[in-house]
Amino acid sequence: MIKHVLCFLVFLHAFHRTHGVEYSVTNKALSTPGGVAFRDKIGADYAKRTLDSATQFIWRVLQLNNPGDRKSVQKVSLFVDDMDGVAYTSNDQIHLSARYVGNYQGDVKREVSGVLYHEMVHVWQWNGNGGAPGGLIEGIADFVRLKANYAPSHWVKAGQGQKWDQGYDVTARFLDYCNTLKGGFVAQLNKLMRNGYSDQYFVQLLGKPVDQLWRDYKAKYGNTA
Repeated sequence: MIKHVLCFLVFLHAFHRTHGVEYSVTNKALSTPGGVAFRDKIGADYAKRTLDSATQFIWRVLQLNNPGDRKSVQKVSLFVDDMDGVAYTSNDQIHLSARYVGNYQGDVKREVSGVLYHEMVHVWQWNGNGGAPGGLIEGIADFVRLKANYAPSHWVKAGQGQKWDQGYDVTARFLDYCNTLKGGFVAQLNKLMRNGYSDQYFVQLLGKPVDQLWRDYKAKYGNTA
């Protein structure tokens, strides 16, 4: 009995520290099919390795190589919760939906890896002291997911979308285009957003207003709907 309890605790709450950041995974949904699916198909150890690899990748893509350029984060906690939706991040805590894991049709390990990369961006990115458009914040997170080759097949294609700050995959594709105009653009934009936000950052970095850049982007891909 004691052995089983100890094993349960190991699965429930696991720690890992690397590169000065500690990672923990707490499966709070083990009494649900989704929580069991997370344990059996993904596992705490894999999740912690993914959180760490995501951090290293984000630091490279957003050029946060100097600790002084980064947020002071010592620990990131992942909670697998019995909740609707996919996932959300609050400060240094990531919450993943066990229901989403349990119901996902396809390569759930790859999908969760992509979700964790997206959510980890929210831990590290700057948001203009809360002044940046929410769509841009989500777009940067999906841009990193795109660069990590974790883009799902259902994402919009390049050139699709209604506005540049629509968010998620739409904005990620647009940022990817902007990044081709100037290497490291997204990283530089993120650094500018450390203390505030202005649409003028696009002019400062690329020489054109963001609305003009969006029109150029749409034209490049045949003004795709």
